[in-house]
Amino acid sequence: MMAVTAKAFQLWRSRIAPNDTVSEVCRTAGIKRSTLAQQLVRGKVSVGTIIAIARGYSRDPVQALAEFDGYQDLGSGLRPPTDAELVSQVSSIDILRILVARSEDRERAGGTVELELAPFPHRHSVRAWVEAVDPGDLRQSLAARTGVARQNVSAQLTAGRLSPELAVEAARIAGVSLTSGLVVTGLLTPAEGGWPGNGRERALWALTDLELVQLGRDRLEILGKQLRKAELDDGQDQAIWENLG
Repeated sequence: MMAVTAKAFQLWRSRIAPNDTVSEVCRTAGIKRSTLAQQLVRGKVSVGTIIAIARGYSRDPVQALAEFDGYQDLGSGLRPPTDAELVSQVSSIDILRILVARSEDRERAGGTVELELAPFPHRHSVRAWVEAVDPGDLRQSLAARTGVARQNVSAQLTAGRLSPELAVEAARIAGVSLTSGLVVTGLLTPAEGGWPGNGRERALWALTDLELVQLGRDRLEILGKQLRKAELDDGQDQAIWENLG
């Protein structure tokens, strides 16, 4: 696992804020002093803390992370996301809205389809991204290369999350931008991770009608499985509809 050690953090902090106390660093970064203190006591500082401090001191978060063991290739591994990644970050409800809008546009034979997409990451961003980049054995490879049990990897994905270490390693295995996993988990903003502002829209408009219909079908199939599971578990199907976006 690629932990940011407290010692490495303290050396980095002394370089970017040599004259600031820990309290001043926390105030600049907008984090609680107690949070950083707890991390230092444990001997491991979170990636989120590094990113917050980098932003507070107007540093590039990607370059800041690249100063730590396990993340040195983050900057050199930054590249544009694939279309599959971009589409994975469109919520299911937006996919269905676009499908209907494009169908109506065909019937009107005139206007252009213009829909504002919901921000991302969305509720199912992490799992959708993993499925989009999976070369076929991503979960197995991830478990083997990180030492994290496969069931623990699956548990994180089911919960809609992925640790920074796993997110970066997943990107390495998949051969995509090393920042993508940090974007879909919400640690980096799309802009910080090199994702173009209108990339999702462009990737969607590039889909053929058939591809868009198939994508909508796949999303509905996933929704159906979630509804069935909810009925079996608690009958809380309303929660699934709320999670659609």
